[in-house]
Amino acid sequence: EFLNIGAGARGLGMGGAQVASVNDGTAGYWNPAGLVQVKDYPVLHVMHAEYFAGIGKYDYVSLAVPVSDKKRTLGFSFLRFAVDDIPNTLFLVEPDGSINYNNIRSFSSADYAFLFSYAQQLLQTEEKFISFGANAKVIHRSVGSFAKAWGFGIDAGIQMRFKKWKFGASVRDLTTTFNAWNFNF
Repeated sequence: EFLNIGAGARGLGMGGAQVASVNDGTAGYWNPAGLVQVKDYPVLHVMHAEYFAGIGKYDYVSLAVPVSDKKRTLGFSFLRFAVDDIPNTLFLVEPDGSINYNNIRSFSSADYAFLFSYAQQLLQTEEKFISFGANAKVIHRSVGSFAKAWGFGIDAGIQMRFKKWKFGASVRDLTTTFNAWNFNF
């Protein structure tokens, strides 16, 4: 669910309409094919947002590094959505039935995503431009010391420009994003 929030002020301001037009470091999130537009120097994006009156915190960092031939770009993105400082009241009541507020501890429920992206230019002429990109993503989910999960998935995308028209397609969770949970209560 947290991978559907979005990334970057431009993408969020456009309501997520980025698949065909994204051309910066946030392309690793929206459509990895757009990373190929980063040509001359590395691009770093950092974003922080808070949801539900500051209870939920969302962080996004991406780095896009063009390869020397300017036809390929490598990217890395990191996402975190978390609710921190959740009170753990499991040990609030002592064995004798008395309440001990000193036993309250806190934990976080956090979701992390690491996206490793690759984009390549397939065709460029005066009137046409086609690029392809793919992500390998690693997901880590943590609910305090109670539960942890690791997962993985693959995304792919293509961008095309014909004269003044732009087209794009992005497939998320091409392999489905599998998560394996481990519970410890």
